[in-house]
Amino acid sequence: MASLADWLARIEKQHPKAIDMGLERVREVAARMRLGRPARQVITVAGTNGKGSTVAFVEAIARAAGWRVGAYTSPHLLAYNERVRIDGADADDAALVAALEAVETARDEVTLTYFEYGTLAALRLFEQADLDLAILEVGLGGRLDATNIVDPDVAVITTVDIDHQDWLGEDRESIGREKAGIARGWKPLVLGDDDPPSSVLRHAYAIGASALRIGCDFFFEPAPAADGRWRWREVGVELTLPQPALAGPMQLRNAAVAIAALRALPEPPGTLPEQAFAAGVAAAAAIARCQRFQCDGVDVLVDVGHNPQAARGLAEWLRAQPASGRTLAVYAALEDKDAAGVVGALADTVDAWYLAGLPDAGPRGGAVEVLATRLAATAAADAPCRADVATAIAAARADARPGDRILVFGSFHTAAAALRALG
Repeated sequence: MASLADWLARIEKQHPKAIDMGLERVREVAARMRLGRPARQVITVAGTNGKGSTVAFVEAIARAAGWRVGAYTSPHLLAYNERVRIDGADADDAALVAALEAVETARDEVTLTYFEYGTLAALRLFEQADLDLAILEVGLGGRLDATNIVDPDVAVITTVDIDHQDWLGEDRESIGREKAGIARGWKPLVLGDDDPPSSVLRHAYAIGASALRIGCDFFFEPAPAADGRWRWREVGVELTLPQPALAGPMQLRNAAVAIAALRALPEPPGTLPEQAFAAGVAAAAAIARCQRFQCDGVDVLVDVGHNPQAARGLAEWLRAQPASGRTLAVYAALEDKDAAGVVGALADTVDAWYLAGLPDAGPRGGAVEVLATRLAATAAADAPCRADVATAIAAARADARPGDRILVFGSFHTAAAALRALG
């Protein structure tokens, strides 16, 4: 019997393109598999940044209320199993292999991408798990993403910013139009942007989706008492909540969006008491979102941020959490990312830069010398270069003094390499 590693190697090579946007092939195979609803209710989450954290908040709150929950996320950091969680546990190898075998049997001559295989396998596992709620994180865009073969009861767009321009368009309006494709007529669409693109609002109006906007239909703000808690409110409802366990930029906003999404569900399986919101916000966890390690008196923060919007959020958080010493940044980016924009967003919060290559990231990884050339006119122009993330972290740690902090970021590949290096 083939192992999960064997299957992943196989499906990575099965389709001629790594990304092939469109729903026809995946819908055809889903029909052959006779896939039903993955859960009694479904929330689909799209957005440029904040998707994974928002999924984590939705999952934790729903589970605190006693719901049986499945969450499908991507990409993974250390093991593929992270992508499919059922009732708080990652799917095991045997379950994933069985689901992938079911996809393979059904597809016949239809070719599928790696992500499409994984999405169909996750939907099969969810269908079998008798779930109250399935949370589906969009892989890329929304309208043509494989997750969009499922009609959500609530759609969420966390943020819209410039990323993946080759696939989604060159501006926020074009990108927003693609992400808005997960909305359904006469169903809620929760928006986490203070100023969402007009293309999103036009699409919601055109199909009759009920847009629920942060700052207009629901709000988050510090609680009146100076005890560190915060308040979520909408008309007639107010929740006073603890600070999220998830550190880093945007997490209050992500938690607020998650709460709005859960409250927008039409027929919750049971009640969602205030204590479930409080417990879920305090318990939600997601790997490599400003995840902190202590190394010889130096804080090491690992984050998956990889585009200018995420970098602006990191900069805001670093300013709000000043270190007693310097901030050193280890940065490794994929070749198709706006590296100069990322460095520019963080320039005034970082005292020293260390650049790294991503030799294990495939053709998008690139050598560190290529990254250095792209950053020749930025604050990282004279940064020391290392072949990989582990050696760049070692160099930063060698230069760091107690009280300094090291930020390691730039992509999921960067974060994964950092987690391995830090044990």
